[in-house]
Amino acid sequence: MTSGKILAGGLAALTLLVVPPMARAADHIKIGTLKATNVGPVYIAIDKGYFAEEGLDPELVSFESAQPIAVANAAGSIDFGATSTSAGLYSLAAQGTIKIIGGMYSEAPGFHNFALAASGKAYEGGLKSYKDLPSHSVAVTQVGSPVHYSLALIVEKYKLDLASIKVLPLQSIPNMASALIGNTADSSVINSTSINPLLQAGQAKLIGWIGDETPWQTALTFTQPKTIADRKKIVEAFLRAFKKGARYYHDAYTGAGEKPVDGATEPEVTGILAKYTGLSAQQVKNSIAYVDPEARVDMKDVVHQVEWFKSQKMLKDDANGDAMMDKSLIVQIPAR
Repeated sequence: MTSGKILAGGLAALTLLVVPPMARAADHIKIGTLKATNVGPVYIAIDKGYFAEEGLDPELVSFESAQPIAVANAAGSIDFGATSTSAGLYSLAAQGTIKIIGGMYSEAPGFHNFALAASGKAYEGGLKSYKDLPSHSVAVTQVGSPVHYSLALIVEKYKLDLASIKVLPLQSIPNMASALIGNTADSSVINSTSINPLLQAGQAKLIGWIGDETPWQTALTFTQPKTIADRKKIVEAFLRAFKKGARYYHDAYTGAGEKPVDGATEPEVTGILAKYTGLSAQQVKNSIAYVDPEARVDMKDVVHQVEWFKSQKMLKDDANGDAMMDKSLIVQIPAR
């Protein structure tokens, strides 16, 4: 072999060593959420590249209320749901079409997630406290929705008669906001992202924050059992990235004793949430929910919710809250 051929062969071999192999394509996943500040762990995990680090290519799919997200996941049109609990979610989980795999946000004292707000007309007419709810109407998204359940907890705490309150299922959060502005609903249990702009504009009046009255496990992450069985590594990758986002959100807004405080990364995280929600920085800061740093789940509270929905005939009697959770993936949140 001539020296020229030897040199050419050596260069070819060197080229094979220095040219990297073609990168593996990221796994595309669709995540169903609402457009709200409490979805912060998802936004952060996207913005800071946590999903990308896990080999995932996330696509956000926005909805206008929580229950349709569970329906979309059961139908396979999204891979993961990250939203508030509901009778619809639990019904699908009872049928075995979706499985709870983690937590997201909770109602907790000092944090602003769901509010009870009154229309201007109703407030002037005397609806100024929780105890004033009887004989008034309350707008919710759907019967069995998370805001409906929040209303039930308030009714239970203040020993009110739920039958004396007219529940108006308006199907979407924008519809509830419009009903308050137009005085066609006396009040609404509504998320902070939607109500804070109305409060600032004087188009609604705040009665109180649900978390200050009745803390509960408000939101979960979930997927199809088939996804867990067939794509377990992707589910685990999703949860790792999501939990990094949850920790980053938590540390930006939560301090010692799990109390609200501005952490060192608060300006950065507020900017991320503002970008994804379209709110101002101040509106974001007025709309912060409590997020567990490890996206853990209060399993006992989930079971309690299921039992309440059963008592209201929104779930079948054989629905088992404990069986709806994949305990190989979920970590129980300790009592606060």
